[in-house]
Amino acid sequence: MMNATFLSVFTRRLVLPIVTLLTLFAAMPSARAQAVVVMVNGAPITTYDIEQRSKLVALTTHKTAPRQEVIQQLIDDRLKIIEAKKFGINLTSSDIDSSFASMGQRMGMSPDQLAKVLTAQGVRPETMKLRLQADMAWGALVRGRYKQSLMVGERDVRAAAGGDTSPQETESYEYHLRPVVIFVPRGSSPAVVEQRKKEAELIRSRVQSCAEASTTFKSLRQATIRDTIVKTSADLPANLRQLLDKTPVGQMTPPEVTRQGIEMVALCDRKVTTADTPAKREARDKLFAQKYEAKSKSYLADLRKGAMIEYKQK
Repeated sequence: MMNATFLSVFTRRLVLPIVTLLTLFAAMPSARAQAVVVMVNGAPITTYDIEQRSKLVALTTHKTAPRQEVIQQLIDDRLKIIEAKKFGINLTSSDIDSSFASMGQRMGMSPDQLAKVLTAQGVRPETMKLRLQADMAWGALVRGRYKQSLMVGERDVRAAAGGDTSPQETESYEYHLRPVVIFVPRGSSPAVVEQRKKEAELIRSRVQSCAEASTTFKSLRQATIRDTIVKTSADLPANLRQLLDKTPVGQMTPPEVTRQGIEMVALCDRKVTTADTPAKREARDKLFAQKYEAKSKSYLADLRKGAMIEYKQK
Protein backbone atom coordinates (compact mmCIF):
# COMPACT_ATOMS: atom_id res chain seq x y z
CA MET A 1 0.00 0.00 0.00
CA MET A 2 1.29 3.43 -0.93
CA ASN A 3 2.50 5.47 2.00
CA ALA A 4 -0.19 8.03 2.99
CA THR A 5 2.32 10.84 3.48
CA PHE A 6 3.86 10.21 0.06
CA LEU A 7 0.40 10.16 -1.51
CA SER A 8 -0.48 13.47 0.13
CA VAL A 9 2.71 15.14 -1.08
CA PHE A 10 2.32 13.65 -4.58
CA THR A 11 -1.27 14.86 -4.82
CA ARG A 12 -0.34 18.33 -3.63
CA ARG A 13 2.48 18.57 -6.17
CA LEU A 14 0.18 17.46 -8.95
CA VAL A 15 -2.79 19.63 -8.05
CA LEU A 16 -0.94 22.93 -7.56
CA PRO A 17 0.45 23.11 -11.12
CA ILE A 18 -2.95 22.16 -12.51
CA VAL A 19 -4.65 24.91 -10.48
CA THR A 20 -2.00 27.37 -11.65
CA LEU A 21 -2.54 26.40 -15.29
CA LEU A 22 -6.31 26.64 -14.94
CA THR A 23 -5.93 30.11 -13.43
CA LEU A 24 -3.72 31.22 -16.31
CA PHE A 25 -6.10 29.83 -18.92
CA ALA A 26 -9.04 31.52 -17.21
CA ALA A 27 -7.24 34.87 -17.33
CA MET A 28 -6.40 34.54 -21.03
CA PRO A 29 -8.81 35.16 -23.92
CA SER A 30 -9.75 31.89 -25.57
CA ALA A 31 -7.82 30.67 -28.61
CA ARG A 32 -10.87 31.43 -30.70
CA ALA A 33 -11.00 34.99 -29.34
CA GLN A 34 -7.36 35.44 -30.35
CA ALA A 35 -7.77 34.13 -33.91
CA VAL A 36 -6.05 36.37 -36.47
CA VAL A 37 -8.50 37.99 -38.87
CA VAL A 38 -6.23 40.37 -40.80
CA MET A 39 -2.49 40.90 -41.17
CA VAL A 40 -1.47 44.50 -41.87
CA ASN A 41 2.16 44.76 -43.00
CA GLY A 42 2.91 41.88 -40.64
CA ALA A 43 0.88 43.28 -37.71
CA PRO A 44 -2.05 41.05 -36.68
CA ILE A 45 -5.62 42.10 -35.97
CA THR A 46 -7.45 39.45 -33.96
CA THR A 47 -11.08 38.71 -33.25
CA TYR A 48 -10.40 39.93 -29.72
CA ASP A 49 -9.13 43.29 -31.08
CA ILE A 50 -12.31 43.58 -33.13
CA GLU A 51 -14.51 42.74 -30.16
CA GLN A 52 -12.73 45.30 -27.97
CA ARG A 53 -12.87 48.08 -30.59
CA SER A 54 -16.57 47.36 -31.19
CA LYS A 55 -17.27 47.84 -27.48
CA LEU A 56 -15.22 51.05 -27.44
CA VAL A 57 -17.10 52.44 -30.44
CA ALA A 58 -20.43 51.57 -28.83
CA LEU A 59 -19.37 53.25 -25.58
CA THR A 60 -18.10 56.47 -27.19
CA THR A 61 -20.70 56.91 -29.94
CA HIS A 62 -23.71 55.13 -28.42
CA LYS A 63 -24.04 53.28 -31.73
CA THR A 64 -23.23 49.77 -32.89
CA ALA A 65 -20.72 49.88 -35.75
CA PRO A 66 -20.78 47.16 -38.44
CA ARG A 67 -17.98 44.61 -37.99
CA GLN A 68 -16.35 45.52 -41.30
CA GLU A 69 -16.27 49.20 -40.33
CA VAL A 70 -14.52 48.30 -37.08
CA ILE A 71 -11.97 46.20 -38.97
CA GLN A 72 -11.24 49.14 -41.30
CA GLN A 73 -10.67 51.39 -38.27
CA LEU A 74 -8.19 48.91 -36.84
CA ILE A 75 -6.39 48.59 -40.20
CA ASP A 76 -6.08 52.38 -40.36
CA ASP A 77 -4.68 52.51 -36.83
CA ARG A 78 -2.10 49.82 -37.56
CA LEU A 79 -0.99 51.66 -40.70
CA LYS A 80 -0.77 54.98 -38.83
CA ILE A 81 1.42 53.55 -36.06
CA ILE A 82 3.68 51.66 -38.50
CA GLU A 83 4.13 54.74 -40.73
CA ALA A 84 4.84 57.02 -37.77
CA LYS A 85 7.53 54.64 -36.48
CA LYS A 86 9.07 54.61 -39.95
CA PHE A 87 9.68 58.37 -39.55
CA GLY A 88 11.03 58.04 -36.01
CA ILE A 89 7.85 58.89 -34.12
CA ASN A 90 7.85 56.43 -31.23
CA LEU A 91 5.52 57.42 -28.42
CA THR A 92 6.52 56.27 -24.96
CA SER A 93 4.12 54.66 -22.51
CA SER A 94 4.44 57.88 -20.51
CA ASP A 95 3.19 59.92 -23.51
CA ILE A 96 0.19 57.64 -23.93
CA ASP A 97 -0.58 57.54 -20.21
CA SER A 98 -0.46 61.34 -20.14
CA SER A 99 -2.99 61.53 -22.99
CA PHE A 100 -5.18 58.99 -21.20
CA ALA A 101 -5.00 61.09 -18.02
CA SER A 102 -5.90 64.26 -19.95
CA MET A 103 -8.93 62.52 -21.40
CA GLY A 104 -10.03 61.55 -17.90
CA GLN A 105 -9.44 65.08 -16.63
CA ARG A 106 -11.70 66.52 -19.34
CA MET A 107 -14.39 64.14 -18.14
CA GLY A 108 -13.79 65.02 -14.49
CA MET A 109 -12.15 61.68 -13.67
CA SER A 110 -8.75 60.41 -12.55
CA PRO A 111 -6.94 57.85 -14.75
CA ASP A 112 -7.98 55.08 -12.35
CA GLN A 113 -11.61 56.17 -12.44
CA LEU A 114 -11.59 56.28 -16.25
CA ALA A 115 -10.01 52.82 -16.35
CA LYS A 116 -12.75 51.49 -14.05
CA VAL A 117 -15.50 53.01 -16.22
CA LEU A 118 -14.03 51.37 -19.31
CA THR A 119 -13.54 48.03 -17.57
CA ALA A 120 -17.13 48.08 -16.31
CA GLN A 121 -18.24 48.29 -19.95
CA GLY A 122 -15.99 45.41 -20.98
CA VAL A 123 -13.33 47.63 -22.55
CA ARG A 124 -9.71 47.20 -21.48
CA PRO A 125 -7.93 50.53 -20.83
CA GLU A 126 -5.22 49.33 -23.24
CA THR A 127 -7.82 49.34 -26.03
CA MET A 128 -8.42 53.05 -25.52
CA LYS A 129 -4.70 53.72 -25.18
CA LEU A 130 -3.98 52.00 -28.50
CA ARG A 131 -6.52 54.27 -30.17
CA LEU A 132 -4.91 57.31 -28.54
CA GLN A 133 -1.46 56.12 -29.66
CA ALA A 134 -2.59 55.91 -33.28
CA ASP A 135 -4.22 59.36 -33.20
CA MET A 136 -1.26 61.04 -31.48
CA ALA A 137 1.39 59.44 -33.68
CA TRP A 138 -0.54 60.18 -36.85
CA GLY A 139 -1.20 63.79 -35.88
CA ALA A 140 2.50 64.36 -35.17
CA LEU A 141 3.45 62.71 -38.46
CA VAL A 142 1.03 64.63 -40.69
CA ARG A 143 1.78 67.98 -39.04
CA GLY A 144 5.52 67.35 -39.22
CA ARG A 145 5.71 66.13 -42.83
CA TYR A 146 3.26 68.62 -44.29
CA LYS A 147 3.83 71.66 -42.10
CA GLN A 148 4.22 74.07 -45.01
CA SER A 149 1.18 72.93 -46.97
CA LEU A 150 -0.98 73.00 -43.83
CA MET A 151 -0.23 76.65 -43.11
CA VAL A 152 -3.25 78.94 -43.32
CA GLY A 153 -2.72 82.28 -45.07
CA GLU A 154 -3.75 85.56 -43.45
CA ARG A 155 -5.80 86.53 -46.50
CA ASP A 156 -7.85 83.33 -46.17
CA VAL A 157 -8.34 83.94 -42.45
CA ARG A 158 -9.51 87.53 -43.00
CA ALA A 159 -11.91 86.40 -45.71
CA ALA A 160 -13.33 83.63 -43.53
CA ALA A 161 -13.67 85.90 -40.49
CA GLY A 162 -14.90 88.93 -42.44
CA GLY A 163 -18.56 88.27 -41.80
CA ASP A 164 -18.40 89.52 -38.20
CA THR A 165 -17.49 93.21 -38.01
CA SER A 166 -18.63 93.93 -34.45
CA PRO A 167 -16.11 96.05 -32.45
CA GLN A 168 -15.48 93.20 -30.03
CA GLU A 169 -14.38 90.95 -32.89
CA THR A 170 -12.24 93.40 -34.89
CA GLU A 171 -9.80 94.17 -32.04
CA SER A 172 -7.80 91.72 -29.98
CA TYR A 173 -6.49 92.45 -26.50
CA GLU A 174 -3.77 90.98 -24.33
CA TYR A 175 -4.81 90.69 -20.68
CA HIS A 176 -2.46 90.42 -17.71
CA LEU A 177 -4.45 88.72 -14.97
CA ARG A 178 -4.03 87.59 -11.37
CA PRO A 179 -6.73 85.11 -10.29
CA VAL A 180 -7.87 85.30 -6.67
CA VAL A 181 -9.62 82.66 -4.57
CA ILE A 182 -11.19 83.24 -1.16
CA PHE A 183 -11.68 79.79 0.33
CA VAL A 184 -15.02 78.73 1.77
CA PRO A 185 -15.16 75.47 3.80
CA ARG A 186 -17.04 72.70 2.04
CA GLY A 187 -20.53 72.17 3.36
CA SER A 188 -20.86 75.79 4.48
CA SER A 189 -24.40 77.12 4.73
CA PRO A 190 -25.71 79.56 2.11
CA ALA A 191 -25.57 82.27 4.77
CA VAL A 192 -21.84 81.71 5.30
CA VAL A 193 -21.19 81.71 1.55
CA GLU A 194 -23.14 84.93 1.13
CA GLN A 195 -21.22 86.53 3.99
CA ARG A 196 -17.89 85.59 2.39
CA LYS A 197 -19.12 86.98 -0.92
CA LYS A 198 -19.95 90.31 0.75
CA GLU A 199 -16.47 90.39 2.30
CA ALA A 200 -14.97 89.77 -1.14
CA GLU A 201 -17.05 92.60 -2.63
CA LEU A 202 -15.85 94.95 0.11
CA ILE A 203 -12.20 94.10 -0.58
CA ARG A 204 -12.81 94.47 -4.31
CA SER A 205 -14.17 97.99 -3.84
CA ARG A 206 -10.96 99.04 -2.07
CA VAL A 207 -8.41 97.53 -4.48
CA GLN A 208 -7.21 99.98 -7.14
CA SER A 209 -4.06 98.24 -8.40
CA CYS A 210 -2.56 94.80 -8.77
CA ALA A 211 0.06 95.71 -6.18
CA GLU A 212 -2.72 96.43 -3.68
CA ALA A 213 -4.46 93.20 -4.61
CA SER A 214 -1.25 91.25 -4.05
CA THR A 215 -0.58 92.83 -0.65
CA THR A 216 -4.19 92.45 0.49
CA PHE A 217 -4.74 88.82 -0.42
CA LYS A 218 -1.31 87.65 0.69
CA SER A 219 -2.16 88.96 4.15
CA LEU A 220 -5.38 86.95 4.36
CA ARG A 221 -5.12 83.41 5.76
CA GLN A 222 -8.06 81.97 3.84
CA ALA A 223 -7.27 83.47 0.46
CA THR A 224 -4.67 83.19 -2.28
CA ILE A 225 -3.64 85.31 -5.25
CA ARG A 226 -1.95 83.49 -8.11
CA ASP A 227 0.96 84.63 -10.26
CA THR A 228 0.27 86.77 -13.32
CA ILE A 229 -1.01 84.95 -16.38
CA VAL A 230 -1.24 86.44 -19.88
CA LYS A 231 -4.21 85.67 -22.13
CA THR A 232 -5.43 87.07 -25.43
CA SER A 233 -9.03 87.69 -26.43
CA ALA A 234 -9.10 84.43 -28.38
CA ASP A 235 -7.99 82.45 -25.31
CA LEU A 236 -10.95 83.49 -23.17
CA PRO A 237 -14.63 82.52 -23.18
CA ALA A 238 -16.93 85.29 -24.38
CA ASN A 239 -18.50 85.99 -20.96
CA LEU A 240 -15.13 86.49 -19.22
CA ARG A 241 -13.79 88.52 -22.15
CA GLN A 242 -16.77 90.90 -21.97
CA LEU A 243 -16.38 91.19 -18.21
CA LEU A 244 -12.69 92.07 -18.48
CA ASP A 245 -13.38 94.66 -21.19
CA LYS A 246 -15.72 96.43 -18.75
CA THR A 247 -13.28 96.24 -15.82
CA PRO A 248 -10.88 99.20 -15.37
CA VAL A 249 -7.19 98.26 -15.27
CA GLY A 250 -6.06 97.81 -11.65
CA GLN A 251 -9.47 96.70 -10.45
CA MET A 252 -11.13 93.33 -10.02
CA THR A 253 -14.02 91.43 -11.58
CA PRO A 254 -17.12 90.87 -9.40
CA PRO A 255 -16.91 87.92 -6.97
CA GLU A 256 -18.29 84.63 -8.25
CA VAL A 257 -19.18 81.54 -6.22
CA THR A 258 -17.44 78.43 -7.59
CA ARG A 259 -16.45 74.98 -6.34
CA GLN A 260 -13.15 76.48 -5.17
CA GLY A 261 -14.79 79.21 -3.11
CA ILE A 262 -15.23 82.88 -4.03
CA GLU A 263 -13.25 83.75 -7.15
CA MET A 264 -12.26 87.09 -8.68
CA VAL A 265 -9.68 88.25 -11.22
CA ALA A 266 -7.42 91.27 -10.82
CA LEU A 267 -6.86 93.00 -14.19
CA CYS A 268 -3.25 94.22 -14.13
CA ASP A 269 -3.03 95.35 -17.76
CA ARG A 270 -4.99 95.33 -21.00
CA LYS A 271 -3.56 96.36 -24.34
CA VAL A 272 -4.33 95.98 -28.02
CA THR A 273 -2.40 93.17 -29.66
CA THR A 274 -1.88 91.81 -33.15
CA ALA A 275 -2.89 88.33 -31.98
CA ASP A 276 -5.97 86.75 -33.51
CA THR A 277 -9.37 88.03 -32.50
CA PRO A 278 -11.80 85.29 -31.39
CA ALA A 279 -13.41 85.34 -34.84
CA LYS A 280 -10.03 85.04 -36.59
CA ARG A 281 -8.90 82.27 -34.24
CA GLU A 282 -12.07 80.33 -34.96
CA ALA A 283 -11.65 80.86 -38.71
CA ARG A 284 -7.96 79.86 -38.61
CA ASP A 285 -8.70 76.69 -36.62
CA LYS A 286 -11.51 75.74 -38.99
CA LEU A 287 -9.40 76.27 -42.12
CA PHE A 288 -6.50 74.31 -40.61
CA ALA A 289 -8.83 71.45 -39.66
CA GLN A 290 -10.11 71.30 -43.24
CA LYS A 291 -6.58 71.20 -44.66
CA TYR A 292 -5.44 68.63 -42.12
CA GLU A 293 -8.43 66.37 -42.75
CA ALA A 294 -7.88 66.44 -46.53
CA LYS A 295 -4.14 65.73 -46.22
CA SER A 296 -4.70 62.99 -43.64
CA LYS A 297 -7.29 61.30 -45.84
CA SER A 298 -5.12 61.33 -48.99
CA TYR A 299 -2.01 60.20 -47.06
CA LEU A 300 -3.88 57.27 -45.52
CA ALA A 301 -5.34 56.31 -48.90
CA ASP A 302 -1.82 56.18 -50.36
CA LEU A 303 -0.65 54.01 -47.47
CA ARG A 304 -3.49 51.58 -48.03
CA LYS A 305 -2.58 51.25 -51.72
CA GLY A 306 0.97 50.20 -50.87
CA ALA A 307 0.16 48.14 -47.78
CA MET A 308 0.11 44.36 -47.54
CA ILE A 309 -3.35 43.66 -46.09
CA GLU A 310 -4.07 39.94 -45.90
CA TYR A 311 -7.45 38.65 -44.68
CA LYS A 312 -7.17 35.34 -42.84
CA GLN A 313 -10.90 35.07 -42.25
CA LYS A 314 -13.99 37.18 -42.82
